[in-house]
Amino acid sequence: MEKVVGIVGVGIMGGAMARNLLKDGFRVIAYDLSPAALDAIVQAGGEAAGSPREVAERTRIMIVSLPSIAALKSAVEGNDGLMTAGGESQIVIECSTMPLDAKQQAYEALEKRGKIMLDCPVSGTGAQAARKDLVVFASGDEAAYKQCADVFAGMSRAQKYLGVFGNGSRMKFVANHLVTIHNVAAAEAIVLGIKAGLDPQMVYDVISDSAGSSRMFQVRGPMMVKGRYDEVTATSATHLKDISVISQFAVDLSFPMPMFNLASQYYHAAVGQGRGNQDTGAVCAVVEGLGGKVRGE
Repeated sequence: MEKVVGIVGVGIMGGAMARNLLKDGFRVIAYDLSPAALDAIVQAGGEAAGSPREVAERTRIMIVSLPSIAALKSAVEGNDGLMTAGGESQIVIECSTMPLDAKQQAYEALEKRGKIMLDCPVSGTGAQAARKDLVVFASGDEAAYKQCADVFAGMSRAQKYLGVFGNGSRMKFVANHLVTIHNVAAAEAIVLGIKAGLDPQMVYDVISDSAGSSRMFQVRGPMMVKGRYDEVTATSATHLKDISVISQFAVDLSFPMPMFNLASQYYHAAVGQGRGNQDTGAVCAVVEGLGGKVRGE
């Protein structure tokens, strides 16, 4: 049986998913507002659709990976949105990091048209997505989740089924809480080592194989060692969106997060210093600024 999947949104994350699914033998039907992003998927072997509706009419299972609430609303409820497509029982795998109420609205809109939406944010950077080094935090209808097993296997290294719709996002908020802190902690540790006269590459090599390591230290440590942040896997500006979502999530739970709130200020500083379009590893440059002259001493 031919393996077919649709993708709405083929930017850094969605594009990487599409390429991995193509490598895994899937026929990929893609849509994106950006002609350049869509053309890149066509060049990789995918097929272009003219709207989200066309994606839904040509596939039964589709992935949605979008940058904003407005983009999700348009893709689902717009004039040519997914909910306008004919047929029933299509499965929409929503992989974006969004406030839960936005996903719930999309879920209800699709449900009225007989379509199933799964809440499945992914853990990993754009670079990890390119290597298929993503973990899917899946939630929603379990039978639909099981029907998507081949799709998940084609675009990620691991999948975690977490129960009722929304638990995927809740887990992603917890994961990105740690990412936010660990990234800043990695930067602070590397700069401390440099300030103490240690070679930054040596700091990375030793710590990445020690009890003090973290996934963020391993992933973003190399760019911090070089002090170059233009090979972007996730921008500081984009991460501020995630920080806002997580902060509101905690407010709604009346839960204090002093460590997270402090770490968040480094991303605000990075954007304020004109580094918003650089990788989030650029918080290391912010730390260096706080420590005075560090490199070259």
